[in-house]
Amino acid sequence: MVETDRQLRQALADAQAMLALIEEAGEDAVALAELAQMCGTLERRLREAELEQLLSGPEDRANAIVSINPGSGGTEAQDWAEMLLRMLLRYCERRGWETEIVDRQEAEEAGIKGATFIAKGPYAYGYLRSESGVHRLVRISPFDANKRRHTTFAAVFVMPEIDDSIQVEIRDEDLKLDFYRSGGKGGQNVNKVETAVRITHLPSGIIVACQSERSQHQNRATALKILRARLYEKMRREREEAIEQTYHSQKRDIDFGHQIRSYVLAPYQLVKDLRTDHETGNVQAVLDGELEPFTEAFLLHELTRRTQKTQKGTEHA
Repeated sequence: MVETDRQLRQALADAQAMLALIEEAGEDAVALAELAQMCGTLERRLREAELEQLLSGPEDRANAIVSINPGSGGTEAQDWAEMLLRMLLRYCERRGWETEIVDRQEAEEAGIKGATFIAKGPYAYGYLRSESGVHRLVRISPFDANKRRHTTFAAVFVMPEIDDSIQVEIRDEDLKLDFYRSGGKGGQNVNKVETAVRITHLPSGIIVACQSERSQHQNRATALKILRARLYEKMRREREEAIEQTYHSQKRDIDFGHQIRSYVLAPYQLVKDLRTDHETGNVQAVLDGELEPFTEAFLLHELTRRTQKTQKGTEHA
């Protein structure tokens, strides 16, 4: 944060120096355009710094592990899951984060049966956790010969990538390991040897898989990393729910039928977040990864909820 403050002060000083030169030398179209660009960049960086102030959670700075799964609905839901995967990958690209797809299960006709990727960058988890929940799509189905309108769901689950300093106990006897051939399109080992790994954590029922690496050992290590993150996220959610119950707050489950956002493509165009009421008619931009307004609204909404919870706790005390 100290470095961010230094950079913002320097950018402001540069803009002020440019303004002084313009005032001294007279108006110049090129210089004015450069000053406008400098001010626009400064405004965006200042806004990002303000948002990062809201990302105060212990895991917010961490990389993010993102899993996407279709709901019921067959091909329609599987296609929607792939659309969400593309949307989130484009959002990560816009923010300059590196992404690595560690598991992708293709569906027979179209779309995906599921996918998991890791987003690596500053505050990746802090921003992407706004996407965790059920996403609802309403559109004229391209898979319906009668061109009827369909409603379908897909779930996004976001968890922080935790480092080795955080202890999550995983006993070997609690694990069931399955090995299978990767489903990629080629490569030295793909489809030839059983390098892909699926791990089932028996006490919790959590299942993770990885097929992106060349060796079975590497895939097992990556799958264990994802399992540790999912178990840690489960513990964190259980802890938060216990706190919510203490203050008699309404607990919100992440499950089908409890959507966080609706994407309506027909008969009108609208994307609306049901938690914050933020909405836009530019559906295509959102599906292309323009999620910043929704993320900002979510963080501000969360800040309001935390403030209200603190006030409620003070009243109960």
